[in-house]
Amino acid sequence: MRISWNWLSQYIATDLSPQQAAEVLTSTGLETESVERFEPVKGMLAGVVVGHVVECAKHPDADRLSICQVDIGSGALQQIVCGAANVAQGQKVFVATIGTTIHLPDGTNFVIKKSKIRGQESNGMICAEDELGLGQSHAGIMVLDPAAKVGEAAAGFLGLTSDHVLEIGLTPNRTDAMGHFGVARDLRAAVVHRTGAAVELQLPSVEAFAQDADGAAIQVEVKDVFACPRYAGLTLTDVRVGPSPKWMQDRLLAIGLKPINNVVDVTNYVQHELAQPLHAFDASTLRGQRIIVRLAQAGEAFTTLDGKERKLDAQDLVIADGERPACIAGVFGGAESGVTERTTTVFLESACFEPGTIRRTARRHGLNTDASFRFERGVDPRQTVYALKRAALLLKEVAGARVVSPITDIDNTLKHVPTVAFTFAQCDRLAGMHIDHDAAIRALELLDFNVVKRDTHGLVVEVPSYRVDVQRPADVVEEILRIHGYDNVPLPVRLMVPSVIHTSLGAEDLAARLSAHLVARGVREIMTPSLVNGARCVVSKFVNEDALVRLKNPLSAELDVMRPSMLFGALAAVAHNINRQKRDLRFFERGRVYRDTPKGTVETDVLALAFTGRRYPERWRTDDRRTGLVDVKEEMEILLSRLGLLGLCRWEPKENALLDQAHALTIKGRHAGWIGEVADAQLKSSDLSQPVFFAEVEEGVLLDACQGQRAGYTEVARFPSVRRDLSLLLNGDLRFEQLRDAAFGAERKLLREVDLFDVYEGDKLAAGKKSYALSFTLQDEEKTLTDDQVEKAMGRIRKAVEAVGAEVRS
Repeated sequence: MRISWNWLSQYIATDLSPQQAAEVLTSTGLETESVERFEPVKGMLAGVVVGHVVECAKHPDADRLSICQVDIGSGALQQIVCGAANVAQGQKVFVATIGTTIHLPDGTNFVIKKSKIRGQESNGMICAEDELGLGQSHAGIMVLDPAAKVGEAAAGFLGLTSDHVLEIGLTPNRTDAMGHFGVARDLRAAVVHRTGAAVELQLPSVEAFAQDADGAAIQVEVKDVFACPRYAGLTLTDVRVGPSPKWMQDRLLAIGLKPINNVVDVTNYVQHELAQPLHAFDASTLRGQRIIVRLAQAGEAFTTLDGKERKLDAQDLVIADGERPACIAGVFGGAESGVTERTTTVFLESACFEPGTIRRTARRHGLNTDASFRFERGVDPRQTVYALKRAALLLKEVAGARVVSPITDIDNTLKHVPTVAFTFAQCDRLAGMHIDHDAAIRALELLDFNVVKRDTHGLVVEVPSYRVDVQRPADVVEEILRIHGYDNVPLPVRLMVPSVIHTSLGAEDLAARLSAHLVARGVREIMTPSLVNGARCVVSKFVNEDALVRLKNPLSAELDVMRPSMLFGALAAVAHNINRQKRDLRFFERGRVYRDTPKGTVETDVLALAFTGRRYPERWRTDDRRTGLVDVKEEMEILLSRLGLLGLCRWEPKENALLDQAHALTIKGRHAGWIGEVADAQLKSSDLSQPVFFAEVEEGVLLDACQGQRAGYTEVARFPSVRRDLSLLLNGDLRFEQLRDAAFGAERKLLREVDLFDVYEGDKLAAGKKSYALSFTLQDEEKTLTDDQVEKAMGRIRKAVEAVGAEVRS
């Protein structure tokens, strides 16, 4: 939310600087993320002044140049060489003096220097409007009113004022702070409460509102009072559509809104002033001179302001005329009923809509507008008519409009004022400090809470209508503490830290361990959306269509299902980085995958790895080896070893539609995940040309296995270990895991480790054959091994590996 400081200052008079105000607002819970200077013209025309062309003569050596003697109020005439065809003696012009920085439309700039042009000295520049950022024309210099004062700064002559913009990170519950007045209310409350200063909050007056004449009123009917509990409107005529006044344009530009015309700008202005969206209809386009607030007919066609035809849903609320929809209520206007240059009669709408209805419609049609943003969170129903009067008065001021109908106000809102009771003890407990009872009441009253009952134990307060989120005692205490100031909560003299009791490993503990381990290993964490393209999932044949969890109202057709695998997001992150010249990537992500089953939707916590590019960073001492599947497997095995689960794991070759060379991971015989090289079809879908290797493991399986393990202590061995190596010739489909299992099965007492340290596959071997070199580590914890014991153990191991199909070469 962008807040203009100049605009905010219209409602509250304070000596605070924008930066100081930002600190106060942050301490009230309206976190101000930045304070930026806003300039309607870049550089604010610093160094540009009004000049008077006293003399103007042709350049002796250039037909298109003129030599001007210009009075800039410095006491001496300045000679300036000018190339504009329209420069003439007696003109008042804008002059950029020496040292001035000129900011050009293309984003470049240059500094005015004393120079010679065709042999003639030039001490400045007479400017065109595009050179000053005041327009697009470069047909000639700007010629000013003859009454312009020589030497006056250009910014002052034009009435340019800079501003400061506060970027506030709003929480979703603070609809009231989605307008400048709501922010001013919080700022004033904090300043008054903390300093005792007499600061008044100045709400724009609407006492001058009155009907100017009698005219044909638009008849209003609300057919769905649940979806539209309050609807107000009035008709204005003699509207002259044109540009807004400069003061209004400056304020809209400061908060990032582009001025359109005075009518639309007024509705935007009031929306950002009061957090109450409005809509203006061209009344001449409303058929039957009627407004009907109703639900749309299923499949009803409607063209919105952006020119797109949309098919409406039976649950969409529309503002219709006598024949057709004119607006999607609270979301987007219609192309045929919008205000244009030809509009002279306007029907102005101010309404309160049920938040859930607006939210579902906006999501259904993929629309996110300033109006829907506010209506989705709930607006103040007591402000509907006030905002309408405020906008009408502004239209009278800036568009010459006349009010020709009484206000139509159909109010079906609940008249009951909600109350909340809380005790002072609750307040102190939740705040972590004692707050004086009178101070607490004063803070609430500054926020328009009305105390209806007070005793020695606590209060009963009426909640203001603009705070739809305040419903519990804790909410009221939060309001008190916000205004008191979170920064004013003292730290205790002593911090009492309870003893730490280590319980069994939980899901959060496991997640923290996994993340910390991988980060320490140099793997970078990514976070990707949980929404993916359903069509791509179906085409991949990784999952059946009926197993996909589809969104009823997707924001985009490209993001319409919950991800069945972490792979799609990982590939998107890899592609994003490669497109920015980052090709050596080691990523991990923790998230959930989703499947529809006959018993309902199943959500599974998953850890995923995605590696691509070089195995090691590019250094003069390292080789240029590319990442391979073995590297991802190695990283997975290091992780499993860290959890104490490596000995319980098995990798089995298995088909996976997303992966080549796919292997399924099982832990204690239970499926836990996958590893493999991403299939070419998936790489192509993500516009990737380099290999990517991927693994994912279910965190729930890891957690169950970890909880079933018990950490034990073993003394460091006192007796030396012995290593023996075997060179084996075997078939291409025989895996290391099979050899390792066979070895441990044959020698359970002395065998400690089996490692694969060399692999050869080449033309020196028969087709379909490969050579492995394995190391075997043997150790006895009670005595030193003899040669005879080692040879007997290795004999058993040789027989075991031969039994699974290996030929011992040496």
